[in-house]
Amino acid sequence: MFETARYEASRRLRGTAALAGGIAVLVAFFVWYFSVLDVEGLTQAMESLPPAMLEAFGIETIATIEGFLAAEVYNFVWVLGLGLYFAYAAGGLIAGDVEHDRMDLLVSFPVSRSWLLIEKFSALLVPIIAVNIVVAAVVYGGAAAIGESIDLAHLVLVHALSIPYLLTCAAIGTVFSVIFDRADVAKRAAIGLVFALFLIKSVTANAEGYEWIQNVSPMNYYEPTPILIDGTYQLADVGVLLVVFTVLLIGSQVVFQRRDI
Repeated sequence: MFETARYEASRRLRGTAALAGGIAVLVAFFVWYFSVLDVEGLTQAMESLPPAMLEAFGIETIATIEGFLAAEVYNFVWVLGLGLYFAYAAGGLIAGDVEHDRMDLLVSFPVSRSWLLIEKFSALLVPIIAVNIVVAAVVYGGAAAIGESIDLAHLVLVHALSIPYLLTCAAIGTVFSVIFDRADVAKRAAIGLVFALFLIKSVTANAEGYEWIQNVSPMNYYEPTPILIDGTYQLADVGVLLVVFTVLLIGSQVVFQRRDI
């Protein structure tokens, strides 16, 4: 038991290191850039932007390092970038093995298809957890290095609460992975849907009468800005993401069990 999970996790170690290292370097640059930034001038420019644009892109303030990182890093690199990445990665979980004729061998092992799917999906926890730990450490240490301080509890929260969101994005990719036989098709469909959901959240942020449409977007239930700045969040939002993640993963199991390989 868990042999598949261990094997899949080991295959992701190199990619995880590259992902965590790349984002850590990018985040370190943004932390340094804040130390040389003309905060006053940028704040004045920000105040001239339409409120709808500020809300759509999760910009509350850039006068503090928390607000700056929330706007520049967490609302784009985390919400959009990592959301797309894990949807894309999950899109190849099953479809990749089916396309390359490896699935026949895997399903011949004494393990159910449902459990096989769970083990392959669980390997995604390696990059999800690793990138959160590495980047959180870089943000906290980098802020201290430039003479700034970030509330550690808020930083831990913004990373911990991103895990249900990233799992939901990965579950979206998994659904497409069990539907399509070609990994490229599943991956493209997954990132297309996640990006469309991001646009729905952004475009309808201040669309009077259409705010309800945001409820279909997982981005509506994970907002890094208030978490990082004030430490405010809604447990109900976390619950929604966990429920959606569970439903999508169970749905993927049902489809995978019934499909002909």
